[in-house]
Parts: sequence; structure tokens; C-alpha cells
Amino acid sequence: MNYMNLNLHPVRLSFLKDRTHEFVDVYHAHQGMELLYVHEGHGQVIVNQQIFELSPGCLFYFRPFQLHRIHMKLDPESHYIRSLFVFEPTELDRYLVPFTLLRTFFHRLWSDPLEQQVFDGLPQQQILRLFENYRERIPQPASALQLEGQWLFLMDFLHIVMAHEQPERQKNPSHLRKSSAAERVMKWVEEHYMEEFKLEGLAEEIHLSPNHLSAVFRQTVGTTITEYLAARRIRQACWLLKTSDLSVQEVGQAIGLTNFSYFCNLFKKHVGLSPYRFKRSNG
Repeated sequence: MNYMNLNLHPVRLSFLKDRTHEFVDVYHAHQGMELLYVHEGHGQVIVNQQIFELSPGCLFYFRPFQLHRIHMKLDPESHYIRSLFVFEPTELDRYLVPFTLLRTFFHRLWSDPLEQQVFDGLPQQQILRLFENYRERIPQPASALQLEGQWLFLMDFLHIVMAHEQPERQKNPSHLRKSSAAERVMKWVEEHYMEEFKLEGLAEEIHLSPNHLSAVFRQTVGTTITEYLAARRIRQACWLLKTSDLSVQEVGQAIGLTNFSYFCNLFKKHVGLSPYRFKRSNG
């Protein structure tokens, strides 16, 4: 769970970053909205209980506090280079007020649950020129002038994406396609993560044997069902600790972990802080 201190500075831009040797494959979420543009690399993105192919020229977006995972297929000859932009959507929304069409488009990305969270077929050379231009123009260090440049960049970028949106995205939303077994598992977890977990009960609903279901999920997603469930529970715990008046023990119970000691240990393993310290932090 990465909060990035967006309360202190509402935008974080990272242009053309080579993550080949720094990449960490984990479930995570952000305080703000995230735009991920891929320059080089192949893999999968897991978001909204769905699995999408990742390749150069793809743009993925993730909503605030939305659990997601980037799973790269790296070998000695391949690289993963991406640009990553994380920002507070309510702040960008203020800048978009005069631009009716762009603001409507942004609201779809921000909050429409039926939107497919990936764009492909975007003009790579045009986008690369935009990134390089703003990377040189945006002043450093943090200042009002820098912040204005960052918002202008995001508006320019979203305008390009909107202008090149493919009509079939509207005609064929992703929720109409047949879900894979792994996606059905993730949907089941979304509905039942607050309950005691039993693999046998899940397997019965998916109509596969427990061993086969576990193997299919790990092969497809790259992690175990238990690890995915833990990440989903911890993401919800972070949200409850920051937005509710529940005690730490009550938060553990709300996410299906009645063993308080286990909840605290699992939370610290995922977040790096105890739930008590996390609740008191300013992030």
C-alpha cells in the first residue's frame, strides 16, 4: 500500500523509468489515481478481478485504493521501461471544469465501474514527444510553477488518449466477455474476503477440484489464492484504518481475521508498519 504523501503534493510524475532491475511483483494500491504507460516490456496486469496483457504502447489506469498487480515476463534480453503518473483526482478535476468533454472522459476513467482499464493503439511517437517535452519543461524542485506544469501535462496526455479512443471500447465493454477461472476466483474473493476462507468452498463454487483450482490460479496470476486474499484484506484494512472510527481489533474482524495477533503480523508484513502506527500516520 503506497500512499505517496499526496496530501502534501498531489502529483507524482515519473517519465521513462527503466524498472528492469528494480521491478517488484506485488499486489498494491495507491492513495491517488495512477496512469501507467508502457514503453518496453511484456507481461500481465491484474485489476478489477480481470487479467489483461501488457505490451509496449499500452496505457493502464488504476483508481484510488484499487488493488492491482503488474506481472512482468522478464528475461536477460528484455527490459521494462514505463512512465508512471500518480495524482489526486479531485485536484485534477478542478482544472478540468472549463473543458466539458475532457472532464466527462476523465470522470468515466475515475468512477465508471464498467470501463475497461486499458487503452491500446495509442500514437506512441506523439506520446513519447509529449513526455520528453514536459520532462524538460516542468521546473524542479517542487513549487507552484511545477505543480501547474504537472497538471497541464496530465490534461495534455488525457486529451491525446481521449482523441484516440477506439469506438469498440464503448461497444464491447470487458464485462461482457467470458471470465477465466482465475478471474472468477478474484470476483469470489471480492465478495467473501471478510469471511473465513475455505479453499474447498471456493473450489465447489468454481466447479474445479481444490488442487486444480490452486494450480490454475497460480499459473495464470503468478501468485497463490491465499496471497491474493491477504493482499485484498490488507488493502481493505488500510482503508478502514484511515477512514473509519473502528478500533484496530475491529478492523481485523471486519476483514475476516479474528486472530488479532495474526492480523497485526500480516499487516506489518504487507505495509511495513503496525496497524496502530499506520492509523496514526499522516500518509
